[in-house]
Amino acid sequence: MGRKQSVHLVGSVPLDSADDVLKLSAGLLADRLLRFPDGETGERKNWIAWQLPKLSACEGLELYEDADKESGSPNLVRIVEGDEDRLQIVDLGYRDAAIASYAAFARAKAVGTVGSTCRFQVCLPTPLAPIQLYVESKDRRLVEPVYEAALLKELAAIVAEIPAAELCVQWDTAVEFGVLEGVFPSYLDNPFEDIVRRLVRLGESVPSSVELGYHLCYGDSGHKHFVEPADMGMLVAVANRVADDLSREINWIHMPVPRERDDAAYYQPLKDLQLSPDTEIFLGLIHATDGASGAARRIEAAQNFLTDFGVATECGLGRRHPESIPSLLALHAQVADRL
Repeated sequence: MGRKQSVHLVGSVPLDSADDVLKLSAGLLADRLLRFPDGETGERKNWIAWQLPKLSACEGLELYEDADKESGSPNLVRIVEGDEDRLQIVDLGYRDAAIASYAAFARAKAVGTVGSTCRFQVCLPTPLAPIQLYVESKDRRLVEPVYEAALLKELAAIVAEIPAAELCVQWDTAVEFGVLEGVFPSYLDNPFEDIVRRLVRLGESVPSSVELGYHLCYGDSGHKHFVEPADMGMLVAVANRVADDLSREINWIHMPVPRERDDAAYYQPLKDLQLSPDTEIFLGLIHATDGASGAARRIEAAQNFLTDFGVATECGLGRRHPESIPSLLALHAQVADRL
């Protein structure tokens, strides 16, 4: 395995363009960063919110107002009555966004802004996320496999058009932890096993020549988790099972760390991690609100149970003010250099 990176960018970076994201992240993080996301700029800035209009435009689906707002969204989509057999999801936009941003990545490589061994990081949501958040509950079981097939078709197109040696794919896994923690009602019969099977299926869809990562997350709406994890036990349990069931290597896993958790109890489950020595672990322990000193406390607590890891924020940066990004990326470098 090649050189490891010490900093991970989860995905979203609220700048104007992929060119801006690549230039700033490369300039401030230098050789600490080997996988470069495009920042999920433009309509993608709020993670998967842009998928609601995509879904509502699909044949067999319609937009309506959810009076109960059980999902947290005032609008949901549902299957048009009688159109179950006509349901068709064609364009989700992820292929087009990846190809456009890869062009910016290729330009950055050509002029030396990004190193020759670096990879372009494509971040994709697990299908369960938009289905759970944007589809009427009674229709989720029918819509999910159709959405998954459409997303994997776009992934296949991305893999076909971007050189494997320059590509890595990250599955953003957040809603799953809301289900596992009992926050989100779900149609899954056996949530843990059903979620593991889904994550394994998604991982198997990434060719072994393309790097694979999972961003495990407890949400970031209003910079708050949908529930505060008691410890890292559920994160470790999911990581272990997915790694064990996959036939291919996981190149990295990212796990969140709440700001106030610098106690040993939160990190203790890390001693039970059973991953390949080549799988990089990134702990999302960087918080802008307490800077390098807070990160140092969390690093010290984590190192009692895991000695080799890189650093990141808990989630993407897309919900932050653009003006705060340069200093936050500089903080990444400062914290990484203390490891």
